Amino acid sequence: MTADEHAAWRQARERSVTAPTGNLALVETRWGADDPASILEDQPPTVTASTLARRDLITGIEQRGVRLWDAESPAIRAFAGIDAYAYSQDWVLEGTWTEVPGARHLPFEHARDEGRTRDLPVPGDIHLTIAGRDYNLSAFDDEGTLLLVFGDPTNGTETYHSGRFLFPTLTPGTNKIVLDFNRAFVPPCGFSAAYNCPMPPPQNRIAVPVLAGEKLPLFKNGYAV
Repeated sequence: MTADEHAAWRQARERSVTAPTGNLALVETRWGADDPASILEDQPPTVTASTLARRDLITGIEQRGVRLWDAESPAIRAFAGIDAYAYSQDWVLEGTWTEVPGARHLPFEHARDEGRTRDLPVPGDIHLTIAGRDYNLSAFDDEGTLLLVFGDPTNGTETYHSGRFLFPTLTPGTNKIVLDFNRAFVPPCGFSAAYNCPMPPPQNRIAVPVLAGEKLPLFKNGYAV
């Protein structure tokens, strides 16, 4: 990827988070609700709804919920861009992918689960060397796409406090996998408090600062998520 391609990617990211159902548009998640139409009766016309489900961590029973999206949310109106590091080819790294047969699930703590974990499907291991140190990273299957949740020493100072996300790219017909950390991005929780994002497990915590990718969303007029 060239610097120009990276600039285009950044522009696409900002369009994505400000879309009518983008990260900044999510204003509420109501668990225990299952009738979007009745909820929308009391909402302004800029609000739309969608449904979702999850397992209760204590009972194991499926919970249903409704998400409300506002195309003119306070977060969208206050949004001033996403701060990011300058593009660097040094942070485009190639690793080795080892597929793990069977239905393997690994525990991931989530931001709003009070320290409990949810098991997510991890179909293989990413073997990667960064600054002379070897890692076995766990990317989970996010509806057919590998998603890496990682942490590094920049979290909480220069970048989002709980870690960042990255989509690794498998090279077809090989066991090679590319991790372009220039495309590391702020998780949805950085744009709306109505998300419950997974956090980096111990094996995904990188010891050196990853000085690439997105840092933090920027807001004006004192707005904060």
